[in-house]
Amino acid sequence: MKNYFYRLIDQPDPVFFLIAGPCVIENYDTTFLIAQTLKKISTQLNIPLIFKASFDKANRTSIQSYRGPGFEKGLDILDQIKKTLDLPVISDIHLPDQAEKAAKILDVIQIPAFLCRQTDLVMAACRTGLPVNIKKGQFLSPRDCRNILNKAKQAGNSDISITERGSSFGYNNLVVDFRSIPIIKQMGVPVIFDATHSVQLPGGADDA
Repeated sequence: MKNYFYRLIDQPDPVFFLIAGPCVIENYDTTFLIAQTLKKISTQLNIPLIFKASFDKANRTSIQSYRGPGFEKGLDILDQIKKTLDLPVISDIHLPDQAEKAAKILDVIQIPAFLCRQTDLVMAACRTGLPVNIKKGQFLSPRDCRNILNKAKQAGNSDISITERGSSFGYNNLVVDFRSIPIIKQMGVPVIFDATHSVQLPGGADDA
């Protein structure tokens, strides 16, 4: 049976749902407060919520930027929030050997945009059997997603979604070409739109 996340996005008349949370886990108390507040608001508005926070931002521009609490501690925080608030959780992994342990806690594994073409990572995530949300790289055309999906299917997982998060437009800028959404949908997978990262100015703060 498809899990909660995939049932939300893979149906003839999809419901509006929200993936939300802090970009990176700062600490337990702050992350819990954000999750608790998001759940309260989403419940009042009857919007299904999947809580998202990263345990490690491994692709920060600067070596001085805060990356997160790390794999072990970050997963433990997400596990506590998931159980205490009864929320499905999603987070991204960066290495193939993180997939199996992450799958014991997460409801959805996410592949970061910069790593979407890493074959070993994509296949390791897909082999866990969990739904996998793959963020389309800013450097890819929508049609390039077919090759990523073929890797996922080769790993035996059909519970895959692709997230549109903008395309590179010169230096330090992104644009959204909404034509990409129907192109990717024609490949037979749900498409999620990341509204916040799509208006990002990558590297725009020099050393952030």
